[in-house]
Amino acid sequence: MSGIVLSAAVRQNLLSLQSTAALLATTQNNLATGNKVNTALDNPTEFFTAQGLNNRASDIGNLLDSIGNGVQVLQAANTGITSLSALVANAQSIANQVLQSPVGYSTKSNVTSAAISGATANNLLGPNTNALVTGTVVTGAATTGTLLSAITSAPVAGTDNLVIDGKTISFTSSGGNTFTANGEALDLTTATVGDLLAAVDGITGATTPSTLNGTKLVLSTGTTTPLVIGGLAGTLTKFGLTAGTTQLIAPALQGQTLTIGATGGGTATSITFGTGSGQISSLNALNTALAANNLQASISTSGAINIVTSNNAASATIGTIGGTATPFAALAAGAPVADPNSQATRVGLVAQYNNVLQQINTTAQDSSFNGINLLNGDTLNLTFDETGASKLAITGVTFNDAGLGLSTLTANVDFLDSNSANKVLSQLTAASTTLRGEASNLGSNLSIVQIRQDFNKNLINVLQTGASNLTLADANQEAANSQALSTRQSIAVSALALANQSQQSVLQLLR
Repeated sequence: MSGIVLSAAVRQNLLSLQSTAALLATTQNNLATGNKVNTALDNPTEFFTAQGLNNRASDIGNLLDSIGNGVQVLQAANTGITSLSALVANAQSIANQVLQSPVGYSTKSNVTSAAISGATANNLLGPNTNALVTGTVVTGAATTGTLLSAITSAPVAGTDNLVIDGKTISFTSSGGNTFTANGEALDLTTATVGDLLAAVDGITGATTPSTLNGTKLVLSTGTTTPLVIGGLAGTLTKFGLTAGTTQLIAPALQGQTLTIGATGGGTATSITFGTGSGQISSLNALNTALAANNLQASISTSGAINIVTSNNAASATIGTIGGTATPFAALAAGAPVADPNSQATRVGLVAQYNNVLQQINTTAQDSSFNGINLLNGDTLNLTFDETGASKLAITGVTFNDAGLGLSTLTANVDFLDSNSANKVLSQLTAASTTLRGEASNLGSNLSIVQIRQDFNKNLINVLQTGASNLTLADANQEAANSQALSTRQSIAVSALALANQSQQSVLQLLR
């Protein structure tokens, strides 16, 4: 072969054909693989850069599975909270049925005071009364005697008079022995002591009539003002009266106190009766003071005050009664009397409530995914990037009955009255608030995880697109190159054949 000598044309065409064949092979390989950089020899920089991008995309892709599982763990917990909220609402409905049920006691604990004379709902104290004014009829006349015979003698020359509450009763012997009371003239020879007393009562408006008790005049007056007596000294003397103003007698409860020990978990009562600041004088004010101690009061037509436990504390016995209020002295309340039918209903409600609590426990236990339960105290740990620098730890809660602040009830101990039901309702309201707060927290974490999940998916696409831009071949360009190279190869083959034909012609001449 070393002895073979090729012409310059043949050699040139042969080299061109070899180059074209190599380029065509490369182009066909690019079209077959879809890559313009298949090995580090093709383009070290682009090859290793693309490899790094693809490796990172692969690492992040591996994290997507755990992130997806995390989303499902959060969804499971959120589903559990939704169910727990519905169960708590069911328990609230049961407790509300207790409030709507008949009182569990046929007779509640109560006490009744002694009657307070004249007491009303607007005035528990009773009315002010006047000290009665008494005077002696000088002659000691009987009730049947005339007014003239009831005094020592006929009126002195001129006029005698009494002044009652600013109004004058005049006695005169002139013109027929008459006396005038509040504008009405009566004949002294026919008018009686009773007529005089009626005249006094007509002036004062007394609710208790004035009387003649033996030889004594007993003058009464209105119930809210003192009686003012005046007149001529001689006239007052004849009737055994003295000028002046009578004193009011304070109402029965004025200034007296009443204390009642704490009842059914209420606040002990300590009140003072009266009309001063902070004192009690009406039934409404008394009930306001008793409300904090689970008590309420009423008053009878005779003026007796009854104090009884409210429905909220129907199972309680009124606390120890003390103080200086005379009508309440030595009172002690008895225990309430249970109603069997009503209590049986409440026992049934206790059983229903406890069943709901059991469902709360099992629902919390079942709210897991892939072995992780955020409602049973587990923690969800998530990693978002390939370096492990971006992480999220979601700490779980324990949402069984105890974790929600709820507890199993006991028949014939709980739900006995409204107070016990309201206590449970307060716990359920707090549990509902806790569930709403955790639902908000889970929702926020779920949003974060889903955002990072979407971010990672998009980032993988960005990385893979970047790697592809570095290594992928342009199919259109490579196809055009292939076509051009095929054409060049055909031309080179033809040229080589022509060059070789020229040498053959020379050889023929030599032959």
